[in-house]
Amino acid sequence: MAMTPQQLFRRKPVPEMSQESGTDTGQSELVRTIGLFQLSMFGIGATVGTGIFFVLAQAVPVAGPAVIWSFVIAGVVAGLTAICYAELASAVPVSGSSYSYAYATLGELPAIGVAACLLLEYGVSAAAVAVGWSQYLNELFDNIFGFTIPDSLSQAPEQGGVFNLPAVILVLLCTLLLIRGASESATTNAVMVCIKIGVLLLFIVLGLRGWDANNLSDFAPFGISGITSAAGIIFFSYIGLDAVSTAGEEVKNPRRTMPLAILIALVTVTGLYILVTLVAVAAQPSGDFENQEAGLSAILEKVTGATWPATVLAAGAVISIFSVTLIVIYGQTRILFAMARDGMIPELFHRVNPRTHTPVPNTIIVAVLIALLAGLIPINFLAEMTSIGTLVAFLVVSIGVMVLRRTHPELPRGFKVPGYPVTPILSILGCLWIIKDLRAVTIWVFLIWLAVALAWYFIYGFRHSHLGRHEHVGLIHDDDGPAS
Repeated sequence: MAMTPQQLFRRKPVPEMSQESGTDTGQSELVRTIGLFQLSMFGIGATVGTGIFFVLAQAVPVAGPAVIWSFVIAGVVAGLTAICYAELASAVPVSGSSYSYAYATLGELPAIGVAACLLLEYGVSAAAVAVGWSQYLNELFDNIFGFTIPDSLSQAPEQGGVFNLPAVILVLLCTLLLIRGASESATTNAVMVCIKIGVLLLFIVLGLRGWDANNLSDFAPFGISGITSAAGIIFFSYIGLDAVSTAGEEVKNPRRTMPLAILIALVTVTGLYILVTLVAVAAQPSGDFENQEAGLSAILEKVTGATWPATVLAAGAVISIFSVTLIVIYGQTRILFAMARDGMIPELFHRVNPRTHTPVPNTIIVAVLIALLAGLIPINFLAEMTSIGTLVAFLVVSIGVMVLRRTHPELPRGFKVPGYPVTPILSILGCLWIIKDLRAVTIWVFLIWLAVALAWYFIYGFRHSHLGRHEHVGLIHDDDGPAS
């Protein structure tokens, strides 16, 4: 079949997306059971991972106490993008996150490129945090019971182990929850997020006892360059706010709920990060942060003179990673669900179980692949590949806001970006600023991955595109029965 530029950049009409997702009729393929509180916890849960527990050891030696401003700068860049997500989520409230937004604004070929970014972000980061879970689980077991899981069963082969069993168990537990139902998963996540917020608040309250203004006296020893360099390191502690946008078809009143949840998550996460950082840098000299692997727990141990804070913070990290893994696997399955509905990947990923109203085959396939990555590949390689996929997806969302304002100004929007068009332009510049500092090998691997995704599109996606064939996919049950 000959390909023309018009075909490669064909856009999926937003009214068609709204009809498929049941945004205006309430008849969605998935069940709308998630409310504002649960959705806000999605955003907070996916964002507050282990980064804040340990990132200060990398960031403070670069910026000194002025790392507080680094968190503000990173939060502003992430916030600009989150605001753009909020507008698109209210205008196009469907599953698929920025893949669906790109399909509506930039066209089919760019949408496939964005999908590759999202699959990299969600799939690889799920494996990376699952690998980290075994480390913190061992720390918790050691603190409470005085034993650890042997390296052969808690490390990847490259690190001297055989198989990372705890990481695989974590993926399995998350998968069982997700198969059971979106509402149950959201409720479980909300409980875990409240616990990890409580752990960080505990650090703030106890850490204030060690406040010493002298630790803040040499505030910016490395100047503006140190502050901006640290902001690049810290930025990845804000990744996860986009997870809210993957739940578009399971949210009650999505046009209002989705932008509100994104903004609530942004404010909560930024406030927590800045307070934790302020207390941490005031509680000990900035020179003590270098190579301080225990992070916040080491600070509390100094302040309180007790060892129990290490146990509490290890427990917080274990719960935190469980929550992140749950949401990230959820997001991955919903992106694939939207792609299958469009014909970009096989229909199996769009098949919904009639009892649980969840895409069960999709979830199982994703879980198996993530479990293999988590069980066999070390965390440092996995973590490096998460960042660039996220930033490119952020970039596209900011562009998409401007495109949709021009092509569909009449669309109902539950939220509009303030300061338009300055806000999305600043978001684009912020993402490019961080991308330029990424390692060359990360960019090359990303480009190879993007080439593989585009090859898939030209071999399979273009020919099976429902938009190209003017087809519309209905609900497909596991039992191949009639649509409900």
